[in-house]
Amino acid sequence: MTLIAAPTAIIAEDEPVLARTLVRLLGKVWPELRILFVADDGIKAAEVGIAHTPDVMFLDIKMPGRTGIEVAEVVTDDWPDERPAPLFVFITAYDSFAISAFEHAAVDYLLKPATAERLLQTVQRLQNRLADRRTSPLAGDRAALVQSMQALTAPQSGAVERIKVIRAGVGNTVRMIPVSEVLCFEATEKYVNVVTATGEALVRMSLRELMARIESTDFIQVHRSVMVNTTAILSATRDENGHYSLALRGLQKQLKVSRAFGHLFRPM
Repeated sequence: MTLIAAPTAIIAEDEPVLARTLVRLLGKVWPELRILFVADDGIKAAEVGIAHTPDVMFLDIKMPGRTGIEVAEVVTDDWPDERPAPLFVFITAYDSFAISAFEHAAVDYLLKPATAERLLQTVQRLQNRLADRRTSPLAGDRAALVQSMQALTAPQSGAVERIKVIRAGVGNTVRMIPVSEVLCFEATEKYVNVVTATGEALVRMSLRELMARIESTDFIQVHRSVMVNTTAILSATRDENGHYSLALRGLQKQLKVSRAFGHLFRPM
């Protein structure tokens, strides 16, 4: 007889009273669940999520450091291959805050303050999902989940101007860079670094917004913060830990591929 390990969870909630309430209610409606850690900010939540690889993560939407959506994106992107990706439950004070979008990327959402009756429904959904996924996820599932998380925070707009030439700043100069010459885009906190064979330049917008406007189908995501021009990829090298690195034409440094997107470079 095969014993099934008790399910595990991490809670991320910056309001101590609400965090204690959620722990107490979970103890009542799901006594088998082991709470591994309660984080009070998004940065710590991402760290312990990756370190402890729980089955479930309860994530407050608005936290210091990182939002719950950003935590889910980071954790999913750096998740180990041998473990099924965690199931996410978002916690929010606003019932109209992207609920329809959450349903595509999370098992459920909870309104503050959680009640035992509502939490029981969430627990039943989680238990059903855990029962259905005793095997590891298929290659590409984590990449799809990363992209679902990103879609939650992508700008919502109608028709947008398509970009063929990027106007990027280099000091007091504005470089006009054809999209076809871009080797990769690297997201920073407030900018996108546009990398070409002749140098780098900055664009003041998010990576998601920029990619939504670019008139090209040549770029693929290889990390939550990096998009690469496929026509510039020379090779993909796999190390002993299973991580891939890309060599690009005209670029001296190699680019790391996160585990979520490693399946894109496995041999045919």
